[in-house]
Amino acid sequence: MARRSCGVNQGKAKFRLKAKNNRTITLTDEDKVNLRPRLDDLDSEIRCGDFKQLDLPRGVNLLFLDPPYNLPKKFGDFQFNRQTIQDYSTYLDKIFKYLDPYLDENASIYICGDWFSSVSIYEAASQHWIIRNRITWEREKGRGAKTNWKNSSEDIWFCTKGKEYKFDVNAIKLRRKVIAPYKEGGKAKDWDEKTGFRDTHPSNLWTDITIPFWSMSENTKHNTQKPEKLLAKLILASTEENDLVMDPFLGSGTAAVVAKKLNRRFFGCDISEEYCMLALKRLQMANDNNDIQGYTDGVFWERNTLKYQ
Repeated sequence: MARRSCGVNQGKAKFRLKAKNNRTITLTDEDKVNLRPRLDDLDSEIRCGDFKQLDLPRGVNLLFLDPPYNLPKKFGDFQFNRQTIQDYSTYLDKIFKYLDPYLDENASIYICGDWFSSVSIYEAASQHWIIRNRITWEREKGRGAKTNWKNSSEDIWFCTKGKEYKFDVNAIKLRRKVIAPYKEGGKAKDWDEKTGFRDTHPSNLWTDITIPFWSMSENTKHNTQKPEKLLAKLILASTEENDLVMDPFLGSGTAAVVAKKLNRRFFGCDISEEYCMLALKRLQMANDNNDIQGYTDGVFWERNTLKYQ
């Protein structure tokens, strides 16, 4: 959906005003004055800097990794350039090797990527952890292509440090509309006859994720922001309350925000001061609103379900 705005001319300057229903989270000058000092607090759960230069917490129960994909893309002042497959595999291998000692023995690891970077993720992750699965989720948006298939999906590799790990399947069920109702003895089987919905076990193919856009309260201007609903699934599946979630490529702060909303401890860092302050602002907002769009009544709802999406 296109972002609507109007232009206001003042001399040669042109200012873009938010549309009435545009809820995109931005930083004001006052926010920056108030939030920047917190980035220097050594005890803060959000730190600014390269994770290799920071004092990271140990005993991490869930490590969420969303490193730059092997694509030319700019993140704030940082420019990532596309590498050969082997060089990108080496880049990831160094990250995984460095972070492994900070993990609990029963920790779970989730690594984000796309179709091109997934081969490197598998190659590097398999050297350190046990690969359990690969989740593919539909972006529902995608860049159009005239000479190729539209790229509208991403992957999340699910790994564990050891053979023992947490996985709460009952916490991540998907509530879906029943298309072919089945009855046994004249009564609905495994579905609610009043509502027409049933709770299904989650698969590794996700089609219920909505990418944050301008009218959603979680939206920011970060160009690769992950949805809160996506993080909620991973955190609920692989942690318990008070477990520790760490994201060393924090970006706009989604992992930390969702961890807070779900009563988990968290630590996140990013090399961009702007993004770290944005994460801190989102954490403040979570004090007043801990809703997660698409997650209601203890279940996840299909995308565009009335009242819940």
